[in-house]
Amino acid sequence: MGHAGMAAAAVRYLRSAGASAPAPVEALPRPELRCVGEDERAPVDQGEFRRVLGNFATGVTVVTAPPADGEGSPAGFACQSFSSLSLDPPLVAFMVGRTSTTWPRIARAGVFCVNVLDERQGELCRAFAVSGADKFAGVAHEPAPVSGAPRLTGALAWIDCTIHAVHTGGDHLIVVGRVDALGTGEGGSADAGGSPLVFHRGRFVRLREER
Repeated sequence: MGHAGMAAAAVRYLRSAGASAPAPVEALPRPELRCVGEDERAPVDQGEFRRVLGNFATGVTVVTAPPADGEGSPAGFACQSFSSLSLDPPLVAFMVGRTSTTWPRIARAGVFCVNVLDERQGELCRAFAVSGADKFAGVAHEPAPVSGAPRLTGALAWIDCTIHAVHTGGDHLIVVGRVDALGTGEGGSADAGGSPLVFHRGRFVRLREER
């Protein structure tokens, strides 16, 4: 039984046993929230931080946006820090460095499309990780249905979003997007049983199927 089934069963049980109302539960006091002071920062070496966190394997995406105000060229960058966030409302999030030159263009557009890369798109990922180049040169794509942001051919999946909120997180920004449309690669690698591009310990790796 899944989580939804267990929750439904619990509700039915509580309703059937509802002859006597349960005693009210006293709310716990909310913890005091405050910022971490500069003198409280943990002495973590940046190289060690990268090495240890590199053990967490991630998928790889390319976040794209249409030209702001319909002028210029589209924007895009390779992004590992992507996650689903909320089911109701449907929200996703990605993290981008505050010094990124691509982020202001995405912010001006107000919309973006997350392209989940196939394992065969490693070179495409590298191209979108380069700053200052024409990242879309020779890259097949079509407009996402709502935002018009580039939807890359061959990607496993795409998530078309409107920027919902932006929060600061150290040297990065946490960008929350509300999902307007999504799907798997139209006739592409996802429909053909493709596998995701995975990044682990500083390099791309392939998933191994369980036997």
